[in-house]
Amino acid sequence: MTQTAVTPEREPAVRKAAPGGARTPRRSGRRRLALPYVLLLPALLLELLVHLVPMLMGVAMSFKELTQFFIRDWANAPWSGLDNFSVTLDFDAAVGQSLLKSFLTTCQFTVLSVGLCWLLGTAAAVLLQENFRGRAVLRTLFLVPYALPVYAAVITWAFMFQRDNGLINHVLHDQLGIGDSPAFWLIGDNSFWALLAVSVWKGWPFAFLTVMAGLQNIPRDMYEAAALDGAGVWKQIRHITLPSLRPVNQVLVLVLFLWTFNDFNTPFVLFGKAAPEAADLISLHIYQSSFQTWNFGTGSAMSVLLLLFLLLVTGVYLLLTTRGRKTSDV
Repeated sequence: MTQTAVTPEREPAVRKAAPGGARTPRRSGRRRLALPYVLLLPALLLELLVHLVPMLMGVAMSFKELTQFFIRDWANAPWSGLDNFSVTLDFDAAVGQSLLKSFLTTCQFTVLSVGLCWLLGTAAAVLLQENFRGRAVLRTLFLVPYALPVYAAVITWAFMFQRDNGLINHVLHDQLGIGDSPAFWLIGDNSFWALLAVSVWKGWPFAFLTVMAGLQNIPRDMYEAAALDGAGVWKQIRHITLPSLRPVNQVLVLVLFLWTFNDFNTPFVLFGKAAPEAADLISLHIYQSSFQTWNFGTGSAMSVLLLLFLLLVTGVYLLLTTRGRKTSDV
């Protein structure tokens, strides 16, 4: 009886046929499937600690009678159930009326700010698509407001809006002669327009950058073919540019809406802890209701209602835009 020797050339084939070697591809496949989750684990843990845990604590605080007497031991504050929500949603009382007015002011401010940011950003991106001398310089200058720190930019605007020494009144009243006297921009009804100007100045470069990136994916052949067919600039924008930018604009509008509706830094730095009634955004209103009156239960209830509203609007918006995209594809 002879015994077959395993030559070096046949050794790899024998190893592949071995039972242990057949499990190696499966193990490597499992490792490849698990690798993305392992890489995402640090981000998920940070998201849990930074966002989800405080959010759950805020939801729990909204069901408690949490005032300044229970700040040190808020977990033992008396349970109030839905009382904080009923007080917040009672629009016949002072708390509910002020919250409703702040909500309507925020809606008006958000619509104007998002609309102007999108309009200015899209117009600038379309105009800077053509090659001309100085285009790179203009693109860089347009991104300066987006690159500046928020606090430095808003503080600069606060100095510019000063009644006696500000640059705005110096140009409008002293140089152009508009108005009988210098206007108050940080108090009264003009505070809304001052806040809107700062918000648009700070937000439109992001729209410009996003739309400019989206325009790079539109083939130039489509514009050349439209020009040969006799389509002018406005027809090209209407029938080529805007339809091609629809996916980009859907994301852009949603992001601008969430950023603007939740904006706290801009009114806080511009007006301080107490914003004028005309510019009382809901983010600053919740801050005042919580840290000025020390009624954290009511403030938490307002925050929960704001979260539910934003989730509802986001869900409806995504549903409508997804249906619209499917309909256009068909």
